[in-house]
Amino acid sequence: MTEDKKVQIAKKLKKRIFDRYNLNQMDNNALEDAIEQMIVEEVRDEYLTIEERVDITERVFSSIRGLGLLDSIIKDEQITEVMINGPKEVFIEKAGALYKLEQSFDDEKQLEDIIQKIVGQAGREVNQANPIVDTRLPDGSRVNVVLPPISLNGATVTIRKFSKTPMTIEQLLKFGSITPEVAHVLELLVRAKYNIFISGGTGSGKTTFLNAMSSYIPHDERVITIEDSAELQIEGIDNLVRMETRNANASGSGAVTIRDLIRASLRMRPERIIVGEVRGGEALDMLQAMNTGHDGSLSTGHANSTRDMLSRLETMVLQGAEGLPLEAIRQQIASAVDIIIHLSRLRDKTRRTMEISEITGYKDGKIQINPLYIFQEDEKSTLEKVSGKLTRTENPLINDHKLRLSGIKEVI
Repeated sequence: MTEDKKVQIAKKLKKRIFDRYNLNQMDNNALEDAIEQMIVEEVRDEYLTIEERVDITERVFSSIRGLGLLDSIIKDEQITEVMINGPKEVFIEKAGALYKLEQSFDDEKQLEDIIQKIVGQAGREVNQANPIVDTRLPDGSRVNVVLPPISLNGATVTIRKFSKTPMTIEQLLKFGSITPEVAHVLELLVRAKYNIFISGGTGSGKTTFLNAMSSYIPHDERVITIEDSAELQIEGIDNLVRMETRNANASGSGAVTIRDLIRASLRMRPERIIVGEVRGGEALDMLQAMNTGHDGSLSTGHANSTRDMLSRLETMVLQGAEGLPLEAIRQQIASAVDIIIHLSRLRDKTRRTMEISEITGYKDGKIQINPLYIFQEDEKSTLEKVSGKLTRTENPLINDHKLRLSGIKEVI
């Protein structure tokens, strides 16, 4: 049976279900039974395979109770990103490559109904007064929605899917993102409560890397995570508090920002604060938290290099405190951030750790950087495939006092 024929049958059955039944009084099992019975009635003169019957049943059911086309996409673990540019343009990312799907949504109304389901599940709202929203699916996948008239193509939805199993250091080793030596060094730095910033471009794996590093946090500590939309999958920590921001309601009130949550977290006796991503004025609050005894804090930020991350932090702090002297900002950054780990997505679509650097202080108007590990390509690299590994520089770790305070005698 062709795709068009399946779509037509599914549309017809959905309409009949709405006409014939009171869906508020039907549970999921009864609804599935009703759909299966209708399929028998609809195609009695045509042979359908078991797979085709199941497919049509799932389409009708998910269009009524689920997320329609998105249900099958979300179930496919090989798909890492979904981009919907209006009801007829659906793109997916698989193994680093983009593909356009043959399937599409019935019309703009069906897509907007699904958007309202997604947003409603997370207790948020999106409408013409508030046409842009960041939210998440129940499995933690990140969702961005932009509605018309802001989006000229129709409702636009971007979904960054996350694996059902949290990323581990072992998986990073398997993928070649880090070496066993680097994994051990990162464990020592996390245990010794160095303040660590993870930088990188879009899709470089910052949140994934942060998830993996969180496995090194001692399990008896009190950890508070702060995110725009909750994505982190931190496991093994009993005393864990997860918080996420809230957009303003239709009347423009009730917003809760990352800045609000960082300030609130300081009164919650945290041993570590993890901010999923720093984008604006909250950088100042994050740095002040790092400088006031909350060592071991972790965060991520968009940047193209380690030096670029420092420049972006300066800009973000200025957004939160206009008129603050640049020298004071740089001194604040230099005393708060201990380590920057820079990630990148390379030409062959692999995600690699490019640099691990120590921030050693502020001198002659500049923040001083001490590179500890740098990614170097080897002779096996080609235009299509990148080969190489993180290589230790000759620079020793200068600020080793936190290692000593935590009783670690190893030399990094």
